[in-house]
Amino acid sequence: MAERVGNVTRARYEQIVAEARELIAQVARAQFSLGDKALEIEPMRPVGGSMPNGSDDLYTVEESLQIFADDIGVARATVEDWRWTANRWPAARRRDGVSFTVHRVLASVTDEAERWAAIEDPPFNQRTGQRRWTPDSAKRLVGQRVERPVTVEEKVQAVTDLVRDDEVAGQVATGLLRRPAVSSQVSQEDKVRVVQELARDDEVAGQVTADLLQRPAVARRVMRDTTTRMAVNRAQFDNSEETREQIRERTPAVRQIEHTIEYLDLVGSCHSYVAALGRLVPRLRGQEFTEDERETVRRGIAKVRAAADWLESAVDHGEFTLDEQLVQLLKGE
Repeated sequence: MAERVGNVTRARYEQIVAEARELIAQVARAQFSLGDKALEIEPMRPVGGSMPNGSDDLYTVEESLQIFADDIGVARATVEDWRWTANRWPAARRRDGVSFTVHRVLASVTDEAERWAAIEDPPFNQRTGQRRWTPDSAKRLVGQRVERPVTVEEKVQAVTDLVRDDEVAGQVATGLLRRPAVSSQVSQEDKVRVVQELARDDEVAGQVTADLLQRPAVARRVMRDTTTRMAVNRAQFDNSEETREQIRERTPAVRQIEHTIEYLDLVGSCHSYVAALGRLVPRLRGQEFTEDERETVRRGIAKVRAAADWLESAVDHGEFTLDEQLVQLLKGE
């Protein structure tokens, strides 16, 4: 055991503790006495109960306690604290050597018998080797947050209380996740959940995805998923289309060039079709077709005729949309 505590010897420290305990006992007696006086002024009563002196009282409970608090120079909340604690601990149940603070904490034990029994059974203090109440041991018994957390659960609760502010929580989480030992203890499901939450912003998600897909093993695994692969292909097409639109806006001549190319493709398709028929139809002389073959050719001709009508309408009237019947016809339905 250390020979000194702070700036005093162990012997002097023990003497100071004994003197301080006597002062604490005096303070406790004074606080209980003040609570009793507040109870005399305004006795406790059930919620919604009537005023003990009838309807002729000039003041409410709060007003009476406020006057008392002002006259003795303390806050009304302090008077209310004394009054409530004194009411929960009748004089015969108060214990010498136990601070008013511990009495106040244990006062939250609802059942009276349990409350009386609790104060008679102080916990063992490993540091002193004695059974003695402290504010933290009392709070631990009633489930309140302790000032000096010891167990993992208490430390987690303390941290949780400190990081209720989102900005603080973000900085703390960032610092903790940079510690490999901490990160290794997080399950894969929790890691995925964290990444999903952090990547809700599209810009952040884009940066994260770009970095991950630059890792070959990750890219190969991701692209095995059909839905993901289709989404990537669609994104590539959309990006290409967006690029083309930007080029068209910046360079109007591009649209004219595209028009010329599409016009030549269109005329070329017509010539190709007519040339193919000119080459194939004469060869059909002397051939016989079954009814199924003739029906198949007729369906093809109907598609060609519908497509030709659509092309003519688009060129003459600017009608480029497909109606439902034409869509079904071109699909062979």
